[in-house]
Amino acid sequence: MPPNPTLLQRFSNGSLVLQIVIGIAAGLTLASFSPASALSISFLGSLFVGALKAVAPILVFVLVASSIANKQKDTRTNLKPIIKLYLVGTLLAASTAVLVSYFFPTTLVLVATDIQATPPNGILEVLNTLLFKIVDNPVNALMSGNFIGILAWAAGLGFALQRANQSTKQALHDISNAVTNIVHVVIRFAPLGIFGLVAGTIAETGFEALLGYTHLLAVLLGCMILIALVVNPLIVYSKTKTNPYPLIFKCLRESGVTAFFTRSSAANIPVNMALCEELDLHEDTYSVSIPLGATINMAGASITITVLTLAAVHTLGIEFDIATAILLSVVAAVSACGASGVAGGSLLLIPLACGLFGVPNEVAMQVVAIGFIIGVVQDSAETALNSSTDVIFTAAACYGAEELPEADTIETAVTA
Repeated sequence: MPPNPTLLQRFSNGSLVLQIVIGIAAGLTLASFSPASALSISFLGSLFVGALKAVAPILVFVLVASSIANKQKDTRTNLKPIIKLYLVGTLLAASTAVLVSYFFPTTLVLVATDIQATPPNGILEVLNTLLFKIVDNPVNALMSGNFIGILAWAAGLGFALQRANQSTKQALHDISNAVTNIVHVVIRFAPLGIFGLVAGTIAETGFEALLGYTHLLAVLLGCMILIALVVNPLIVYSKTKTNPYPLIFKCLRESGVTAFFTRSSAANIPVNMALCEELDLHEDTYSVSIPLGATINMAGASITITVLTLAAVHTLGIEFDIATAILLSVVAAVSACGASGVAGGSLLLIPLACGLFGVPNEVAMQVVAIGFIIGVVQDSAETALNSSTDVIFTAAACYGAEELPEADTIETAVTA
């Protein structure tokens, strides 16, 4: 940095995490003292999320295609262990939600409501939707942000270009670097974007509407905190045999905080890519695992489905045995993996899970309505857990395979 840096240079070289914390505090302060002003600057948040969503599809496409096209034959990507961690983590999250809901049952106040949405009729419909996302038109996939379709086309193009001449591969690599640089610029504006998101959200909704659902929120957030700070560290330790908390806290701080306020796994893909680069992970690995995780790594979604379903079951006084609870965990985990392929995400999968216990669809849809009411907190926490876990499991697989060229331990890599 020059001896007398300009304000822009100070901004671009300062601590992004510290700037985001300042943005959160400023947004809360403005919304508390001047809600009208907070609403007027909420466009900053929409602009930031829009920029992330705009750059994420093309970033994933060119990065995955470039990584596969330029992949050396002896390079290990460790995708299989990462996918296993994704699936195990999602299943453990659903199982944890079952246990917590059993010991801390929730009773809901159900009222008549009208929801203009159609839930899936079964797991096969969820998987069918996901399958057709894979064979989506590539242009439509890029335009609609269908990341599983983008992944499929990018992987196909990458494999096809492995036999291309070196100049073609280099051109694709240069394009990938150019898009990555654009992403870095967008991410530097995260403090301003989160300032607008916090100010606008608090000024518009406040937290009064959430007071009636404090117990439900406590169970939901308790499950997510338990996964984030207990279960995930145990999974990371099983892979790395070193202290997992430096990695856990770094990912929660730099990925989870941004995802909490953007409430979009797709928008957080560029943030996670940049964090993986900072952690010195292998590009061939994270360029595929991060967008894939945004589709199938859904610990937060499985918790939401399980907790709200069992809340409906308890409210109606329906008894259930351990076998049904285990089945619910599996259904929630499998359904959550396909949540991104269903309009409405995890909430619209609740009627599917409720069907296991004979809960009427009318009641299940009222539970969905409650989910939308608490969505300000529920969806934010769910996205933060889902997105940060993508990086955590990718890093765990890489560290466990001793893929880091310059770091021997997680502590060294995180603090480098």
